[in-house]
Amino acid sequence: MTLKINQLIFLALFALSSLAGFAQLGFSHEIGIIAGPVAFQSDFGQRYDFDTNSGNTGIGIGLIHYINFSYRADCSCYTTDTYFNDHFKLRSEISWNSTELNHFGEWVKPSRSGPNVEKLRAHSGRATNLDLGMQLEYYPFSIRAFSVQVGSWAPFVSLGAHLTKYYPKVATSYGDQDVTNLDNFYGPWHYPYGRVDNNFVNVHNGTTWSVVGSVGTRYKLSILSDLMVDLRWQYYFRDNIDGLDHQLDSNKANDYLVWLNFGYIYYLD
Repeated sequence: MTLKINQLIFLALFALSSLAGFAQLGFSHEIGIIAGPVAFQSDFGQRYDFDTNSGNTGIGIGLIHYINFSYRADCSCYTTDTYFNDHFKLRSEISWNSTELNHFGEWVKPSRSGPNVEKLRAHSGRATNLDLGMQLEYYPFSIRAFSVQVGSWAPFVSLGAHLTKYYPKVATSYGDQDVTNLDNFYGPWHYPYGRVDNNFVNVHNGTTWSVVGSVGTRYKLSILSDLMVDLRWQYYFRDNIDGLDHQLDSNKANDYLVWLNFGYIYYLD
C-alpha cells in the first residue's frame, strides 16, 4: 500500500491535537533532543556480516516530547496514584536519519573478479528517512521516586508506531553510470530463479509505516533535567527504503535499522 505525504501531515496534526487534549487534562510535559549512530540493515551487502554492519552506518537526530502522567502542571501536584500514572509515559517524536550504503562481504572480496563483482563494487546508495510517531514507554520502577532523586536511574522499554517518509538515493560508477540502465547492476537481480525482475532498483520517494521498539534508561541530572540512552530497533513495512528490492532468497526481510541514541530531556512544568 502506497502512502502519501498528506498522511504524514495528517498524523502530525493528529499528534498535535492529542497533545493538546492531554494538556487540557493538566498532565506535565517534557521536551528533549536525541542523536546517535544508526546501523541500517538492508539489501546492501551480506547479512550478518561484520563489515556490512559496521560499514553501512549513519547518523540520526530527533526532537522528542513526553506526556508525564504522574504529575499535574495545573496544580503543581502529583496525579492520582495509579500504576499507569507511575509507570508509563507517552513519547512523541520527529526524527531524521541518513546512512551511506555500500556492498560488503563475501561477494565483493578482493579475491573475486568479473563483471558482476565490479557492478556490486560500483553500486552505492543512501537511505534518508523522516519519521513522525509515538511510543508508549514503560518504567518498571516508580516514576515519582525517580523524579525527586538526583543521581538516580530509570530503565524503560517502549513500543510504538511511526510514519516514515523515505528518500532513497541510488548511484553506480559502472558502465554509463545511468541508474535507470539496469544492466549497470548485479546480473542475478534481473533473473532471480528464472523469473524476470526489472523493478529491483527504486529511485522514488515514498511513505510507509514502521514499528519501533527500544530499551534504555534515564539518569536524573537535576530535578528538571535528565540524560537518556536508548537502543532502538525500527522495522519498516517496505523493502525499498534503501533504493534496492531484489528478489533473491538472500533478501529475507524488509529493511530495518538499529539506532543507539543519546539524549537530553528538560521538564517544562
